[in-house]
Amino acid sequence: MHTTTVLFWRRLDLEGLERLELTVAPDAVVASGVVMSLEGGGVRVAHRWELDADWRARSLAVERWSEAGHAMLRVERDGDGWRVDGARRPDLDGAEEPDLSVTPFCNTLPIRRTPAAPGPGRPLDVAFVDGVTLAVARSRQRYDRQGPGRLRFVDLGLSRGFEADLVVDGTGLVLHYEGLFERVAP
Repeated sequence: MHTTTVLFWRRLDLEGLERLELTVAPDAVVASGVVMSLEGGGVRVAHRWELDADWRARSLAVERWSEAGHAMLRVERDGDGWRVDGARRPDLDGAEEPDLSVTPFCNTLPIRRTPAAPGPGRPLDVAFVDGVTLAVARSRQRYDRQGPGRLRFVDLGLSRGFEADLVVDGTGLVLHYEGLFERVAP
């Protein structure tokens, strides 16, 4: 048996909206979303995540339409590393998950593995995907648990010094991401 849920987030820093369809089955999770925003002169980004039963990414496919044109990207787990558009990326070895800049969905993956007790989380490396340019680079971050359903995101990598409070539901999906995203009812 599987369940499908449709979620919406709006951007708080600029005009934008995301629709995400999340399907959870006993052996896999699939999330498909479309983001439309004014970021980078106006962009539409479609993304599809294939996760295992433990909510670890197997792959992420991204398709972007913007002033710069149309582009596609595929990031796939390859053992302890990643392939980007089929090419092995040794610089991403050990990165735990992809992190797609235009959606708060990607925060769910590390949040689900953050200890429930309040306190600092452990640093983790990610394969950061810029949703506008589709550039992929290694970055580092941490999620500090502040209490039930409350975390603090700390960027230790590409945007070092950026921090934000997050409120999440019981599944680890973002309800509010300070300054960036807010879940809205359909």
